[in-house]
Amino acid sequence: MSEESYIHRRNRPLQIYAVIFLILLYVPVLFLPLFSFNDSLYTTFPLTGFTLKWYEELWTRDAMWAALFNSIKVGLFVAAASTFLGIFAAKAITRYRLPGRGPIVGFIMLPLVIPLIIFGVALLVLLSRLGVPLSLYTVSAGHLIVCLPFAIATLIPRFEGFDQAIEEASADLGENGWWTFWRVTLPMVFPGVLASFILTFTVSFDEFIMAFFLTGTQPTLPVYIWGQLRFPQSFPSVLALASIIIAVSFVMVILSLYINRGAQFGGTKGSGHD
Repeated sequence: MSEESYIHRRNRPLQIYAVIFLILLYVPVLFLPLFSFNDSLYTTFPLTGFTLKWYEELWTRDAMWAALFNSIKVGLFVAAASTFLGIFAAKAITRYRLPGRGPIVGFIMLPLVIPLIIFGVALLVLLSRLGVPLSLYTVSAGHLIVCLPFAIATLIPRFEGFDQAIEEASADLGENGWWTFWRVTLPMVFPGVLASFILTFTVSFDEFIMAFFLTGTQPTLPVYIWGQLRFPQSFPSVLALASIIIAVSFVMVILSLYINRGAQFGGTKGSGHD
């Protein structure tokens, strides 16, 4: 038996596990677009026929579109803010010796391990005591708490893998710290910045618990969908919208991977010596 054949046989259980994992993870999601074309109010087999009326009905649901745009606005703001703060936090954590660094980082990462319902109730009580009205601003504040740890966790490996000698060379050539960051550091860690932005936008867009407690009269899309689950006649349109979101998300992921790959190849080509 050749070595290649032996390795392939040894890894076969892992390959089977990976296939089963992917099936359990993605097959349920594929039922959403399948039932969105079903000519029935109920998501049951057998399918009664093919139709596009649920997609056509989307254009008449102003409340759904308003909720979608609310989620997009909150997601873009939270992604930009958390990535911006995450860049400087990750740089400080990896570049400087901070007193109490371990406890500080642990405190920032708490939302990753503490149930979000606790944060949601705590923020709701605090905002009520302060007399702050619930709105998209309060939802954004809650999502920022949730998304900042994801941004920092995504950016720290990029800064740890970054060669500090490049920054030192920029300083030796007379560049100050600010322009060194913009012209040298930021382009080198840009793939991590892009990954952080996409990840935090996705987390904010999908988040329900914090939005449920902190939303006012302008619900985000997850809160709106939760409210529509009580009305069977609205559910097929929700499936149609979810199918569109899945398709757009797929395109965004492919685009981010393409940009990330291009940035890596560009960095490799630019690192050669003349």
